[in-house]
Amino acid sequence: MTSPSAGPRLLGPAEVRALAAALDLRPTKQRGQNFVIDANTVRRIVRDSGIEAHDVVLEVGPGLGSLTLGLLEVAQRVVAVEIDPLLAERLPATIAEFAPEHADAFEVVLGDAMRIEEIPGPPPTALVANLPYNVSVPVLIHMLTLLPSLERGLVMVQAEVADRLAAGPGSKVYGIPSVKAAWFADVRRAGAIGRNVFWPAPNVDSGLVAWTRCDPPSTTATRTQVFTVVDAAFAHRRKQIRAALRPLAGSSEAAEHALEQAGIDPTARGEVLTVADFARIAEGMPW
Repeated sequence: MTSPSAGPRLLGPAEVRALAAALDLRPTKQRGQNFVIDANTVRRIVRDSGIEAHDVVLEVGPGLGSLTLGLLEVAQRVVAVEIDPLLAERLPATIAEFAPEHADAFEVVLGDAMRIEEIPGPPPTALVANLPYNVSVPVLIHMLTLLPSLERGLVMVQAEVADRLAAGPGSKVYGIPSVKAAWFADVRRAGAIGRNVFWPAPNVDSGLVAWTRCDPPSTTATRTQVFTVVDAAFAHRRKQIRAALRPLAGSSEAAEHALEQAGIDPTARGEVLTVADFARIAEGMPW
């Protein structure tokens, strides 16, 4: 017999489908709705995220609450941002049913995670989420920008996006997501997730990305300026950095001057430069 204090009950395939049926919910690709139906996957994500009893966890895209219940088992508090009004309205009842002892530790925020400007309550210390795949990078960057209190996190994204976020300079998949994520955090690949743990099963593979907050490069340039240089450098991936930055700098001479000041070879390509390199380039640009 299960004791009342055994902690949250996690959702399996039958519970997920029953909740969806009760809501007359048809998952949409537009909102990246693929719900986790495997409790062991939820436990793995919670364990690998490294969250502890003192953590305030931010979850983005909680859906029907599969991961939310697993997070409540460990964390002090979970705040979930959900864009779908139907799902957001149902979540508190699901928590009350499956994790009654943790209902007071949960809050749902109805809103678009890319546009939200504040999170209620104590500042979140960790971000753990099955991010909607079509907006995963902008959501992650927005949350890291908005919430300096976030110390670490683990997110599930499309496998190719996971590779890009964790890539280092010189890698074939190193690009804008890699550099921008590196501004905020040390990022690493943290495993793969099979398609059969979702309902409906996605037509792409999934990957886990873990990150730990770090200090950005020491620079007189603003983050916006650095990111503008990064965007320009990768707008035409095969161009030499001098040519790629010419439109932004206003002339080849101005671009070359900024690169010279930064100690960067003008014939190099953006894919070999670190976030610190981009910060030095931004310092010399004629803003």
